[in-house]
Amino acid sequence: MDPSVLLALLLVSLPLGYLVWGALSVDRKSHRAIRELLAAGRETADFTAAPRTSLLEWIGYRLTPAGYVRKLDKLLSLAGRPTSLPLGRVLAAKPLLGLAGALLGWYISATGSTPIIKLVGLFVVLLGYFIPDLMLHSKGQERQKAMQLELANTLDQMLISVEAGLGFEGAMARAGENGKGPLAEELVRTLQDMQVGRSRRESYLALAERTSIPELRSFVQAVVQADTYGIAISRVLRIQAKVMRVKRRQRAEEKAMKLPVMILFPLLFFIFPVLFIAILGPAVINAIDTFSG
Repeated sequence: MDPSVLLALLLVSLPLGYLVWGALSVDRKSHRAIRELLAAGRETADFTAAPRTSLLEWIGYRLTPAGYVRKLDKLLSLAGRPTSLPLGRVLAAKPLLGLAGALLGWYISATGSTPIIKLVGLFVVLLGYFIPDLMLHSKGQERQKAMQLELANTLDQMLISVEAGLGFEGAMARAGENGKGPLAEELVRTLQDMQVGRSRRESYLALAERTSIPELRSFVQAVVQADTYGIAISRVLRIQAKVMRVKRRQRAEEKAMKLPVMILFPLLFFIFPVLFIAILGPAVINAIDTFSG
């Protein structure tokens, strides 16, 4: 089989299979039970009018499987839920971008009859539909990296505050007020969850769910266990801060060890040829002149 045809089949079948899996993986029984519980007191409760969504958002919700909507919501959570990109706007933009990609892909496919042009047109269609996913994934990765870099210093600040006499929530509030990055925002949000009536355990676990950093997840689990078994929080913070500093140094050493491999290919393909031309070029020209004369 032609490799281009096989690649085109893969580009079509993989996204379609993912969408079908998202549609089939919905827990409909749980959704039905939740709707029945929420509707149990509808006759006596005073509900306010639900905010109206635009037609594009309604179409986006209808066309997108529930499992895929949860995946997008998870990406938005990792990206910090930017105000310019709510979930409804993302769902409304995906069909429009997919339609624009389909029109552009049809135009590209119509301009040429070779399999490569057809493949490029198909790729443009898929790229238009999945552009919001790529943007959210990239923004989430940048945000998680920033949180990972701030974690060790934030734990040191919290440790100093706890040893100075503040409680753990007070230390979190101080770190959230003094910090300016995404980790400080997450700490402030965790404290806000506690203020609105959420339990401490649920607030800490929600903080772990909003991140993909293994170090922060382990720290949250340690804090939850310390709160459950009555362990001194200052001891937990001291151990966790030491572990975070060690892991940060190990990540720096790992990146330093990867640098020679990353530099190798630019060195071979871009720097060495220029050096060879600059050093051996005059000698080659002189040799050609000598032997030609």
